[in-house]
Amino acid sequence: MDGTLTKTDSAAPCRQGADEADSDAGSREHILVYAHDKNKVDNLEAVLCFLGHRFTEAFGLDELKLQLERRRFLTVIITGDLSEAEQKKLIQLLSSVAPAILPIVLYEPPQKEKDTLVLFYPPEWITICLPLVQAEFSQALERARSHGTRQKQASKRPAHLFRSLTGRSPAIQKIRREIEQAGPTDANVLILGESGTGKEVVARNIHYHSKRWGKPFVPVNCGAIPRDLLESELFGHEKGAFTGALTARDGRFALAEGGTLFLDEIGDMPMDMQVKLLRVLEERTFERVGGTRQIKADVRIVAATNCNLESMIADGKFREDLFYRLEVFPINLPPLRERIEDIPLLIGQLNERLEYEKKCSVDFSTQAIKALSEYSWPGNVRELANLIERLAIQYPNSLVQVHDLPSKYRGGSAGGDDNELQLEFFAESRHQDVPAVSEPAVRAPRIPSQGLDMKSYISEIEMQLITQALEETNGVIAHAAKLLGLRRTTLTEKMRKYGLNRPKAV
Repeated sequence: MDGTLTKTDSAAPCRQGADEADSDAGSREHILVYAHDKNKVDNLEAVLCFLGHRFTEAFGLDELKLQLERRRFLTVIITGDLSEAEQKKLIQLLSSVAPAILPIVLYEPPQKEKDTLVLFYPPEWITICLPLVQAEFSQALERARSHGTRQKQASKRPAHLFRSLTGRSPAIQKIRREIEQAGPTDANVLILGESGTGKEVVARNIHYHSKRWGKPFVPVNCGAIPRDLLESELFGHEKGAFTGALTARDGRFALAEGGTLFLDEIGDMPMDMQVKLLRVLEERTFERVGGTRQIKADVRIVAATNCNLESMIADGKFREDLFYRLEVFPINLPPLRERIEDIPLLIGQLNERLEYEKKCSVDFSTQAIKALSEYSWPGNVRELANLIERLAIQYPNSLVQVHDLPSKYRGGSAGGDDNELQLEFFAESRHQDVPAVSEPAVRAPRIPSQGLDMKSYISEIEMQLITQALEETNGVIAHAAKLLGLRRTTLTEKMRKYGLNRPKAV
């Protein structure tokens, strides 16, 4: 058995009509089967029934749209050989009505070796060659299920996590004011700043504050696309325009129609493309590669770079006329080292994002935050975000001390931080306004002439204070932490450090 699925006679009980699907909207997940030919779906429906899935049929785009608007489906399975025009209409419908669904396309293999199978569907869609193999089909359904789960979770996340410019520093407040000024206009914006400062976050804020906020925001990294493909990527191409252009394709300008096109790393754009971009900005029209038809472009341009474009102009690497077209409203993003006071707030916001995405976070001691504030942050906010995620993996839901930080982030706090922190804990635990615990067995002696190991001595005091607090609160960590004037996560981390367990209930 190779796992190939064949037709059975058990399809009928699994099929649902429209009214039945509506009444069952809150129960088991359903699959929508689409084809323009009813004979093409009989075998597929038998397979779905064999695997225990419920499904609803849709024949024609009108019926497909109606079903998608009535209820939520796990996926849309597309079967049958659709023409290029039919495929484009189908893509447009699914993108507008059910963008969170990841469709599965089933296609027949080429009949002859010389035949070329051409699929015009988006590359992220799942494509499976018939006949169906159970393992491959089950994996496709699982991919569709995971995609739907991620989309559902993303829809529940607070929007401010992805649009916010966290911080209270004068520099970030200035950026907010500039976004509010530029957002409602259609002026081109040029965002300048070092790598990792959040240029795309600013671009999305501008789009969000504009009258185009309900239209697409389309980002393009000009430095990541090969120069011989950049023109096609931006403007699209006609069928046969070059080898491999088996069909006409829309570019990013067409995809961003009515919305905002974000040109990141504009300084990496080749000179010949700069000329063509300048023409689009001046005439508001463009042509596809290999085409002659003028296409109107109702698109707002927001560009960004970490390069010094004025120096590049002097060196003949960037067009001066394009620079002035883009720099209608410039926004200069400050590096993180110039707004160090925002680091605690950034840590809080990044932790909040981790809580939503990965269900974990980390806390930082005062000394750890101080050490991070003394670091120069060449990678800016992106480097900070990566560090927070790394520490959340290493110390999930724990308190990060200076000695837990990677060495380059410790700065001048690397030496003696354990003693400093333990002395701080000892002082806090003796002077907090909380019910007193019994006096520890180890009392502060006079320092002997031969000296003593202060670190070991203070650790012993810490252990005894924690043990007594746990005993007096019957092992309830939250109550013990309150008794010691500590956060619960801090106490848990110290118990782990010293190998202490909660006392067993009597």
